[in-house]
Amino acid sequence: MSKGHAWVLGATGQIGRATVRSLVEDGWEVTAASRGGGRDTSWHEDVRTAALDRDEDGALATALGDGCDVLVDVVAYGEQHARQLTALADRIGSAVVVSSGAVYVDDRGRGFDTQDEPDGAPRYPVPVPESQTTVAPGGATYATRKIRLEQDLLAAGDSLPVTLLRAGAVHGPYGRTPRELYFVKRALDGRTRRVLAYGGTSRFHPVHASNVAELIRLAALKPGSRVLNAADPQAPTVAEIGEAVDAVLGRSSQTVLMPGAATPEGVGDTPWTTPHPLVYDMTAAERELGYRAVTGYAESLPETVEWIAGQLAGRDWTDAYPAMARNYGTGLFDYAAEDAWLERYGREA
Repeated sequence: MSKGHAWVLGATGQIGRATVRSLVEDGWEVTAASRGGGRDTSWHEDVRTAALDRDEDGALATALGDGCDVLVDVVAYGEQHARQLTALADRIGSAVVVSSGAVYVDDRGRGFDTQDEPDGAPRYPVPVPESQTTVAPGGATYATRKIRLEQDLLAAGDSLPVTLLRAGAVHGPYGRTPRELYFVKRALDGRTRRVLAYGGTSRFHPVHASNVAELIRLAALKPGSRVLNAADPQAPTVAEIGEAVDAVLGRSSQTVLMPGAATPEGVGDTPWTTPHPLVYDMTAAERELGYRAVTGYAESLPETVEWIAGQLAGRDWTDAYPAMARNYGTGLFDYAAEDAWLERYGREA
Protein backbone atom coordinates (compact mmCIF):
# COMPACT_ATOMS: atom_id res chain seq x y z
CA MET A 1 0.00 0.00 0.00
CA SER A 2 1.33 3.43 -0.99
CA LYS A 3 2.30 5.88 1.74
CA GLY A 4 1.10 8.68 -0.54
CA HIS A 5 2.34 10.91 -3.33
CA ALA A 6 5.71 12.65 -2.86
CA TRP A 7 7.04 15.42 -5.07
CA VAL A 8 10.80 16.02 -5.19
CA LEU A 9 12.04 19.36 -6.53
CA GLY A 10 15.67 19.21 -7.67
CA ALA A 11 15.39 15.47 -8.22
CA THR A 12 18.40 15.02 -10.50
CA GLY A 13 20.85 16.70 -8.14
CA GLN A 14 23.09 15.00 -5.62
CA ILE A 15 20.56 14.88 -2.77
CA GLY A 16 17.53 14.60 -5.03
CA ARG A 17 18.64 11.36 -6.68
CA ALA A 18 19.16 9.65 -3.34
CA THR A 19 15.88 11.04 -2.00
CA VAL A 20 13.81 9.68 -4.88
CA ARG A 21 15.32 6.21 -4.38
CA SER A 22 14.75 6.33 -0.62
CA LEU A 23 11.11 7.40 -0.88
CA VAL A 24 10.29 4.82 -3.53
CA GLU A 25 11.87 2.05 -1.47
CA ASP A 26 9.77 3.21 1.49
CA GLY A 27 6.52 2.85 -0.46
CA TRP A 28 5.84 6.36 -1.76
CA GLU A 29 4.61 7.21 -5.25
CA VAL A 30 7.15 9.74 -6.44
CA THR A 31 7.23 12.52 -9.01
CA ALA A 32 10.81 13.61 -9.72
CA ALA A 33 10.90 17.22 -10.90
CA SER A 34 13.92 19.01 -12.34
CA ARG A 35 14.73 21.59 -14.99
CA GLY A 36 15.55 18.94 -17.56
CA GLY A 37 12.98 16.39 -16.44
CA GLY A 38 15.58 13.61 -16.52
CA ARG A 39 15.73 10.41 -14.56
CA ASP A 40 18.41 8.42 -12.78
CA THR A 41 19.00 4.93 -14.14
CA SER A 42 18.74 3.54 -10.60
CA TRP A 43 15.18 4.79 -10.08
CA HIS A 44 12.25 2.42 -10.26
CA GLU A 45 10.33 2.54 -13.53
CA ASP A 46 7.23 3.79 -11.71
CA VAL A 47 8.90 7.10 -10.84
CA ARG A 48 7.21 9.87 -12.77
CA THR A 49 9.33 12.75 -14.05
CA ALA A 50 8.47 16.38 -14.71
CA ALA A 51 10.45 19.11 -16.47
CA LEU A 52 10.02 22.26 -14.44
CA ASP A 53 11.64 25.66 -14.03
CA ARG A 54 10.36 26.54 -10.57
CA ASP A 55 11.24 30.22 -11.10
CA GLU A 56 8.87 30.55 -14.06
CA ASP A 57 5.62 32.20 -12.93
CA GLY A 58 2.96 29.61 -12.19
CA ALA A 59 5.07 26.67 -13.37
CA LEU A 60 5.16 24.81 -10.06
CA ALA A 61 1.45 25.39 -9.39
CA THR A 62 0.54 24.06 -12.82
CA ALA A 63 2.81 21.03 -12.60
CA LEU A 64 1.66 20.19 -9.07
CA GLY A 65 -1.95 19.89 -10.21
CA ASP A 66 -4.19 18.59 -7.43
CA GLY A 67 -1.21 18.49 -5.08
CA CYS A 68 0.79 15.97 -3.10
CA ASP A 69 1.06 14.50 0.37
CA VAL A 70 4.64 15.67 0.86
CA LEU A 71 6.80 18.05 -1.16
CA VAL A 72 10.57 17.75 -0.85
CA ASP A 73 12.45 20.87 -1.96
CA VAL A 74 16.19 20.46 -2.39
CA VAL A 75 16.69 23.70 -4.32
CA ALA A 76 14.88 26.37 -2.29
CA TYR A 77 16.53 29.74 -1.56
CA GLY A 78 15.15 32.94 -0.10
CA GLU A 79 11.79 34.59 0.35
CA GLN A 80 10.64 34.06 -3.25
CA HIS A 81 10.71 30.28 -2.88
CA ALA A 82 9.17 30.48 0.58
CA ARG A 83 6.25 32.47 -0.88
CA GLN A 84 5.94 29.98 -3.69
CA LEU A 85 5.56 27.05 -1.29
CA THR A 86 3.27 28.78 1.20
CA ALA A 87 0.97 29.92 -1.63
CA LEU A 88 0.43 26.22 -2.43
CA ALA A 89 -0.16 25.17 1.18
CA ASP A 90 -3.69 24.04 0.42
CA ARG A 91 -2.27 21.50 -2.06
CA ILE A 92 0.73 20.28 -0.03
CA GLY A 93 0.22 18.02 2.97
CA SER A 94 3.65 18.79 4.41
CA ALA A 95 7.08 19.78 3.17
CA VAL A 96 10.71 18.91 3.78
CA VAL A 97 13.13 21.62 2.69
CA VAL A 98 16.92 21.47 2.59
CA SER A 99 18.62 24.42 4.26
CA SER A 100 22.25 24.74 5.33
CA GLY A 101 24.49 24.82 8.36
CA ALA A 102 25.93 28.00 6.82
CA VAL A 103 23.20 29.93 8.63
CA TYR A 104 24.94 29.63 12.03
CA VAL A 105 27.05 32.36 13.60
CA ASP A 106 29.11 32.30 16.79
CA ASP A 107 28.56 34.48 19.86
CA ARG A 108 30.42 37.34 18.16
CA GLY A 109 28.33 37.18 15.00
CA ARG A 110 31.02 35.48 12.93
CA GLY A 111 30.02 32.86 10.40
CA PHE A 112 30.47 31.72 6.81
CA ASP A 113 30.02 35.28 5.55
CA THR A 114 32.83 36.71 7.69
CA GLN A 115 35.44 33.96 7.46
CA ASP A 116 37.59 35.81 4.92
CA GLU A 117 37.72 38.95 7.07
CA PRO A 118 40.46 39.67 9.63
CA ASP A 119 39.55 37.71 12.77
CA GLY A 120 36.38 36.66 10.96
CA ALA A 121 36.70 32.89 11.42
CA PRO A 122 33.78 31.65 13.53
CA ARG A 123 34.38 29.74 16.74
CA TYR A 124 31.29 27.59 17.22
CA PRO A 125 30.40 25.43 20.20
CA VAL A 126 31.21 21.76 19.63
CA PRO A 127 28.81 20.39 18.63
CA VAL A 128 26.50 23.08 17.21
CA PRO A 129 22.85 22.65 18.31
CA GLU A 130 19.90 23.95 16.34
CA SER A 131 19.41 26.62 19.03
CA GLN A 132 22.69 28.30 18.04
CA THR A 133 22.36 31.92 16.87
CA THR A 134 21.96 32.44 13.12
CA VAL A 135 22.64 35.22 10.65
CA ALA A 136 20.02 37.91 10.14
CA PRO A 137 17.69 37.18 7.21
CA GLY A 138 18.29 38.97 3.95
CA GLY A 139 18.98 38.51 0.28
CA ALA A 140 22.66 39.33 -0.10
CA THR A 141 24.35 35.98 0.60
CA TYR A 142 23.68 32.26 0.52
CA ALA A 143 23.40 32.17 4.32
CA THR A 144 21.08 35.18 4.65
CA ARG A 145 18.80 33.84 1.90
CA LYS A 146 18.63 30.43 3.55
CA ILE A 147 17.65 31.86 6.94
CA ARG A 148 15.02 34.05 5.27
CA LEU A 149 13.63 30.91 3.67
CA GLU A 150 13.60 29.13 7.02
CA GLN A 151 11.90 31.92 8.95
CA ASP A 152 9.22 32.52 6.34
CA LEU A 153 8.37 28.83 6.11
CA LEU A 154 8.28 28.35 9.87
CA ALA A 155 5.95 31.35 10.17
CA ALA A 156 3.49 29.50 7.92
CA GLY A 157 3.59 26.37 10.07
CA ASP A 158 -0.14 26.45 10.85
CA SER A 159 -1.00 25.98 7.18
CA LEU A 160 2.10 24.13 5.96
CA PRO A 161 4.14 21.92 8.31
CA VAL A 162 7.77 22.14 7.17
CA THR A 163 10.87 20.27 8.32
CA LEU A 164 14.00 22.29 7.50
CA LEU A 165 17.27 20.37 7.32
CA ARG A 166 20.48 22.31 7.96
CA ALA A 167 22.89 20.21 5.94
CA GLY A 168 26.62 19.97 6.54
CA ALA A 169 29.21 19.54 3.79
CA VAL A 170 27.32 17.28 1.38
CA HIS A 171 29.29 14.47 -0.24
CA GLY A 172 28.69 11.50 -2.49
CA PRO A 173 28.37 10.95 -6.26
CA TYR A 174 26.89 13.60 -8.56
CA GLY A 175 28.19 16.55 -6.56
CA ARG A 176 29.06 19.70 -8.52
CA THR A 177 31.64 20.83 -5.95
CA PRO A 178 33.08 17.66 -4.37
CA ARG A 179 35.59 18.60 -1.71
CA GLU A 180 37.23 15.18 -2.12
CA LEU A 181 38.44 16.37 -5.53
CA TYR A 182 41.26 18.12 -3.66
CA PHE A 183 42.81 14.79 -2.65
CA VAL A 184 41.63 12.61 -5.54
CA LYS A 185 43.20 14.81 -8.22
CA ARG A 186 46.47 15.10 -6.29
CA ALA A 187 46.70 11.33 -6.02
CA LEU A 188 45.88 10.81 -9.70
CA ASP A 189 48.48 13.46 -10.62
CA GLY A 190 51.14 11.49 -8.75
CA ARG A 191 51.64 14.01 -5.95
CA THR A 192 53.37 12.25 -3.07
CA ARG A 193 53.24 15.07 -0.53
CA ARG A 194 50.41 17.30 0.65
CA VAL A 195 50.47 20.37 2.87
CA LEU A 196 47.71 20.95 5.40
CA ALA A 197 47.25 24.16 7.38
CA TYR A 198 46.30 24.22 11.07
CA GLY A 199 48.14 20.95 11.65
CA GLY A 200 45.60 19.04 9.57
CA THR A 201 43.08 19.28 12.40
CA SER A 202 40.35 21.22 10.56
CA ARG A 203 36.91 19.62 10.87
CA PHE A 204 33.98 20.59 8.64
CA HIS A 205 31.21 18.11 9.39
CA PRO A 206 30.18 16.19 6.25
CA VAL A 207 26.84 14.58 5.39
CA HIS A 208 26.40 11.94 2.72
CA ALA A 209 23.53 12.52 0.31
CA SER A 210 21.92 9.25 1.39
CA ASN A 211 21.93 10.39 5.02
CA VAL A 212 20.10 13.57 4.01
CA ALA A 213 17.68 11.35 2.08
CA GLU A 214 17.10 9.26 5.19
CA LEU A 215 16.26 12.36 7.21
CA ILE A 216 13.87 13.42 4.45
CA ARG A 217 12.22 9.98 4.46
CA LEU A 218 11.73 10.10 8.23
CA ALA A 219 10.42 13.68 8.20
CA ALA A 220 7.92 12.77 5.46
CA LEU A 221 6.48 10.13 7.79
CA LYS A 222 6.25 12.56 10.72
CA PRO A 223 5.16 16.01 9.50
CA GLY A 224 5.87 18.99 11.71
CA SER A 225 7.39 22.46 11.78
CA ARG A 226 10.98 22.07 12.94
CA VAL A 227 14.62 22.76 12.17
CA LEU A 228 17.11 19.89 12.34
CA ASN A 229 20.79 19.48 11.60
CA ALA A 230 21.80 16.99 8.92
CA ALA A 231 25.21 15.35 9.31
CA ASP A 232 27.13 12.07 9.23
CA PRO A 233 27.95 10.07 12.38
CA GLN A 234 31.59 11.18 12.09
CA ALA A 235 33.30 14.53 11.59
CA PRO A 236 36.80 13.50 10.42
CA THR A 237 39.72 15.91 10.33
CA VAL A 238 41.07 17.03 6.98
CA ALA A 239 44.18 14.88 7.58
CA GLU A 240 41.97 11.83 8.17
CA ILE A 241 40.04 12.55 4.98
CA GLY A 242 43.27 12.70 2.97
CA GLU A 243 44.38 9.37 4.40
CA ALA A 244 40.98 7.82 3.67
CA VAL A 245 41.12 8.93 0.02
CA ASP A 246 44.64 7.49 -0.28
CA ALA A 247 43.38 4.18 1.13
CA VAL A 248 40.59 4.00 -1.46
CA LEU A 249 43.03 4.68 -4.30
CA GLY A 250 45.76 2.45 -2.92
CA ARG A 251 48.17 5.36 -2.71
CA SER A 252 50.48 6.63 0.01
CA SER A 253 51.19 10.30 0.60
CA GLN A 254 53.34 12.17 3.06
CA THR A 255 51.32 14.76 4.96
CA VAL A 256 53.25 17.92 5.82
CA LEU A 257 51.53 19.82 8.62
CA MET A 258 51.55 23.61 8.85
CA PRO A 259 51.08 24.84 12.42
CA GLY A 260 48.98 27.83 11.35
CA ALA A 261 47.09 29.31 8.44
CA ALA A 262 47.70 28.64 4.77
CA THR A 263 50.08 30.86 2.81
CA PRO A 264 48.75 33.86 0.86
CA GLU A 265 49.17 31.73 -2.28
CA GLY A 266 46.85 29.11 -0.77
CA VAL A 267 49.43 26.45 0.06
CA GLY A 268 47.95 24.37 2.86
CA ASP A 269 44.39 25.44 2.14
CA THR A 270 41.69 22.87 1.29
CA PRO A 271 37.90 22.94 0.90
CA TRP A 272 37.67 21.77 4.54
CA THR A 273 40.24 24.14 6.02
CA THR A 274 39.10 26.20 8.99
CA PRO A 275 40.96 27.27 12.12
CA HIS A 276 38.16 26.06 14.40
CA PRO A 277 35.98 22.93 14.15
CA LEU A 278 32.45 22.91 12.78
CA VAL A 279 30.61 19.87 14.12
CA TYR A 280 26.82 19.56 14.13
CA ASP A 281 24.75 18.13 16.99
CA MET A 282 22.47 15.35 15.73
CA THR A 283 20.69 14.73 19.03
CA ALA A 284 17.46 16.46 17.97
CA ALA A 285 17.14 14.47 14.74
CA GLU A 286 17.70 11.25 16.64
CA ARG A 287 15.13 12.21 19.27
CA GLU A 288 12.43 13.67 17.03
CA LEU A 289 12.69 11.42 13.99
CA GLY A 290 14.51 8.33 15.25
CA TYR A 291 17.31 9.15 12.81
CA ARG A 292 20.11 6.64 12.36
CA ALA A 293 22.64 7.29 9.61
CA VAL A 294 22.58 4.81 6.73
CA THR A 295 26.29 5.24 5.99
CA GLY A 296 29.45 6.77 7.41
CA TYR A 297 32.13 8.89 5.78
CA ALA A 298 34.83 6.26 5.22
CA GLU A 299 32.45 3.50 4.15
CA SER A 300 30.76 5.74 1.57
CA LEU A 301 34.02 7.11 0.17
CA PRO A 302 34.85 4.49 -2.50
CA GLU A 303 31.73 5.34 -4.53
CA THR A 304 32.48 9.06 -4.28
CA VAL A 305 36.11 8.64 -5.32
CA GLU A 306 35.13 6.43 -8.26
CA TRP A 307 32.64 9.04 -9.43
CA ILE A 308 35.16 11.89 -9.21
CA ALA A 309 37.87 9.90 -10.99
CA GLY A 310 35.41 9.02 -13.74
CA GLN A 311 34.47 12.65 -14.23
CA LEU A 312 38.14 13.64 -14.44
CA ALA A 313 39.08 10.98 -17.00
CA GLY A 314 40.40 12.70 -20.12
CA ARG A 315 39.27 16.15 -18.99
CA ASP A 316 40.75 19.21 -17.35
CA TRP A 317 39.38 19.51 -13.83
CA THR A 318 37.96 22.96 -14.55
CA ASP A 319 35.87 21.47 -17.36
CA ALA A 320 34.74 18.53 -15.22
CA TYR A 321 33.93 20.74 -12.23
CA PRO A 322 33.40 24.36 -13.32
CA ALA A 323 31.49 25.20 -10.13
CA MET A 324 34.46 23.99 -8.08
CA ALA A 325 36.76 26.30 -10.04
CA ARG A 326 34.40 29.24 -9.50
CA ASN A 327 34.06 28.59 -5.77
CA TYR A 328 37.68 27.84 -4.90
CA GLY A 329 39.70 29.27 -7.78
CA THR A 330 42.25 27.55 -9.99
CA GLY A 331 44.90 27.99 -7.29
CA LEU A 332 43.42 24.92 -5.61
CA PHE A 333 45.97 22.89 -7.57
CA ASP A 334 48.87 25.34 -7.78
CA TYR A 335 51.58 22.70 -7.59
CA ALA A 336 54.35 25.19 -8.40
CA ALA A 337 53.56 27.27 -5.31
CA GLU A 338 53.26 24.11 -3.26
CA ASP A 339 56.63 22.78 -4.46
CA ALA A 340 58.31 26.13 -3.77
CA TRP A 341 56.96 26.11 -0.22
CA LEU A 342 58.01 22.49 0.30
CA GLU A 343 61.50 23.30 -0.91
CA ARG A 344 61.78 26.18 1.58
CA TYR A 345 60.29 23.97 4.30
CA GLY A 346 62.89 21.28 3.57
CA ARG A 347 65.75 23.76 3.84
CA GLU A 348 64.44 25.18 7.11
CA ALA A 349 63.55 21.87 8.75
